Amino acid sequence: MPSQGDNQPAEKKIEQMEEEKMNMRLGMDVQKLETEKLRKEKHKAEEDLDSLKTDFKKLRLSVRTAGLEKTLEQWYQEIQEENIKAGRWEKKFQEAQMQNKSIEKSLSENQNKMDELKARVAELEKTIHQYQNRNSVVELKASLGRIEQMKRTVEELERVLQNCEAKIEYLKVNEYHQNE
Repeated sequence: MPSQGDNQPAEKKIEQMEEEKMNMRLGMDVQKLETEKLRKEKHKAEEDLDSLKTDFKKLRLSVRTAGLEKTLEQWYQEIQEENIKAGRWEKKFQEAQMQNKSIEKSLSENQNKMDELKARVAELEKTIHQYQNRNSVVELKASLGRIEQMKRTVEELERVLQNCEAKIEYLKVNEYHQNE
């Protein structure tokens, strides 16, 4: 019959695993919040883009109706300039759409990884319960290996998240430059 002193290393490992499980849950909560923030920022960027398009159309209409005294040649030149501007705006819009698609893909990948992480946490909870009932050193070592794998997964998710944040910052800078 094992003494209580023999169970202390196993109990410490269980406590460590419980703490890591809690940290992983907190990480998942942070991931969810950041994912929602990205979605809101994407929606805001799309609204701003639509507003810019509307303002641009109104401005073009005002320019057309206000300058009736221009010569035909001046009108052609102004139309060419406006077409060039419109082409730039269209290019910026397409770039923004491509960035949005990239962000959506990253969000989807992050969501998939989060789902995998949830499944792993559930598996870890089940394993912890088994370890608490059995106090088996061999099982604890195997669980520690899975926890290490999960840590690596969390680190990978953090890198992906940092990538997404950098892309969002890039979009914000582009939006700011577009607003200028």
